[in-house]
Parts: sequence; structure tokens; C-alpha cells
Amino acid sequence: MTFTEKYGPWAVVTGASRGIGREIAKQLAVQGLKLVLVARSKSDLEKLAAEVSVETKVICADLGIPVSRQEVLHHCQNLPIGLLVNSAGFGSLGELADLPLNNELDMVEVNCKALLEFSHHFAKRFRAQRRGGIMQLSSIVAFQGSPYAATYAATKAYVQSLSEAMAIELAPYGVDVLAVAPGPTETGFGSRSGMKLTNAESAEIVAAQAIRALGKKSRVVTGNFAKFLFGSLMTAPRPIRVRIMKQVMRSMF
Repeated sequence: MTFTEKYGPWAVVTGASRGIGREIAKQLAVQGLKLVLVARSKSDLEKLAAEVSVETKVICADLGIPVSRQEVLHHCQNLPIGLLVNSAGFGSLGELADLPLNNELDMVEVNCKALLEFSHHFAKRFRAQRRGGIMQLSSIVAFQGSPYAATYAATKAYVQSLSEAMAIELAPYGVDVLAVAPGPTETGFGSRSGMKLTNAESAEIVAAQAIRALGKKSRVVTGNFAKFLFGSLMTAPRPIRVRIMKQVMRSMF
């Protein structure tokens, strides 16, 4: 079965206006998939739609709002979709007690609740058609607590755990689930969260490694720095890993 036969003819990509989501969308277009592009910025989505050489559907939506998520699913209901890429998300930087609570709650809404709603919807569709794929954007911080990014790391731990379970549940139906765990990446994420990213990998490389891993693994750590950090952390007890992440995150202030 070709890539398009397995995951096409349409793919839904959230967070497609910039960063990793944008690059994944561009590379899926090269594979021949038609694209449903979802993000808050209509102008950025329209620019991307003009760049790719496949049919697109642009949906401007704030995934932190439940009714907006339902509108996205409504627009997708009559399209033959074979791939979901949950790339929308954001983070914050600082001690939890000092951060605005509303922002942290919004992060949970987007990073967890929106991702769960879309995952649940398309898992049912893909299971019924007995093919398809779900790609979730996890993070290198998902595998232990991360001081100064406490909520973000917790949301990504949720994504990682959910994806690992879904991969086992959906495998008998021919549906692939992949959790993509990047480290620091050159995207608009750093500016929104206030981070100074060091050892950052390009979004193009992260996207390429993620697409290559789809259907072959249930987890991929992308980028050389992320692989080094992941390998180093996994040999240490969890309390030590949390302290190491404190130093890593503190360097991003």
C-alpha cells in the first residue's frame, strides 16, 4: 500500500500556520496528500495553501474554543480523510505560581482537550475504514516533570501516554499512531512562550523525521540534541531527570 493509499487522500493538519505543523503539511503535499489546514491565522494558512501544489481546505479556528473544534470536524465530515496531524499547541516559561492561570488553563484546553477530541473523532473514523494514521506532537519534556515549564510538560506527558495507548488499540485495525517528541525547534513557539531556544533543530528536519517514522514506530525523538538529551535522561532516576530538566529549562530564560 502506498503512502497515499494508506493515509490519503486527505490529511488534517492542526497548527498548520507555522513551525512544525506548517512543515509537515508542506511535506505531506509532496507525498501527494490533499490538505485540510487548521490554525487561527487565516492569512498564514492562505499563504501556505498557495505554496503547495495540492488541493487544500483552509479552516480558521481557535482550538481553545470547543465550538470552534466542532466546526472543524463539521467541515471535515464529508472528506475522505486518512491522516490526522495534531500539531496545534503552545507553552509558557516560568514558575507556575507566577504565571497567569488563564493562560495555563488555555494551554490544557489546546494541548490536551482539543487533541483528545480530534483523536477520538478520527480514531473512530479510521477504525471503521481500517486504515489511516494519527500523528501527535509530543515533546522531549514529556518523559519527566520540567521545572519552569510545568504545565507544558504535563500536557505533553498526557499526549505521550495517550498516543502510546492508542497505538496499541488501533494497530489491529490498520491504523498507525505516532508520537513525535522534538527538542528545541526553530518555530514561532519560542517567541510565544518567552523561551530563548538553544541547540534548536529546524522544523523541516523534525517534519521529515516524523513522516519517515509514521507506520514504522509509535514514538520518534527528532533532532540530534533531543536524541542526546533523551538518551542521557533515560539512564538517570526520575528525580535526577527532573533536576536536569530544571537546568535545561533555566537556560532558556
